Amino acid sequence: MSEYNIAKPHDYDHRHADVSAGWLRASVFGAMDGLVSNLGLIAGIAAAGAAPGIVAITGISGLIAGAISMALGEYTSVRTANEQLDAEVRIEREAHLRNPEGEMAELTALLENLGVEPRIAETAAEQVHANADQAVRVHLLSELGVSPEERPSPWVAAFSSLAAFGIGALIPILPFIFGFGTLGFGLAFGAAGLLIAGGLAARFTKRNWLMGAARQLLFGGIAVAATYTIGSLLGVSVA
Repeated sequence: MSEYNIAKPHDYDHRHADVSAGWLRASVFGAMDGLVSNLGLIAGIAAAGAAPGIVAITGISGLIAGAISMALGEYTSVRTANEQLDAEVRIEREAHLRNPEGEMAELTALLENLGVEPRIAETAAEQVHANADQAVRVHLLSELGVSPEERPSPWVAAFSSLAAFGIGALIPILPFIFGFGTLGFGLAFGAAGLLIAGGLAARFTKRNWLMGAARQLLFGGIAVAATYTIGSLLGVSVA
């Protein structure tokens, strides 16, 4: 017998990241949105002829408004998704009370489709349905791919997106805050932020960090080009 407990490969062979907490998606989305939206914002107003001080004020306003909006949006969306899951749990539980034989037959058929012998599948379905809560959980996993116990926290998502958006939005306006603000410096800071954020996101998902960084720089560049062009066409000079 190996020194390892072969029944617990997660103890010695591999580990999975926590994909249900909700902080990673909210953080990545917040950071990218903060970088791209504020970088595009300052590019647009700078191209229109705004003074560095106006660019700084506009960028800070965009940071505050965007961070609050992101936090509220993340909280609402995650909480709504959790409430929808609660509704699906109620629907499944009521179905089990109305038609326990039909639900058991459904699970038996599912197990048979997975390659389990009919007699064993029927026995397994009976054992699962001996516990009502476990039966509901198994049916939700098989039918919707979700588990009632694994749901992200709306508060974690909200604060993660708030902090990440704030950090991302701050990067392109740092030169203007510290007094050496030109559009070139702002774009350079923003480009560096996009590369770092894209690379970090790729590392979390076990992808090539260089490709992730380049992809995010490309997306940000498209947004900046669009807002810069619009700002240049407007040509509004602000004293």
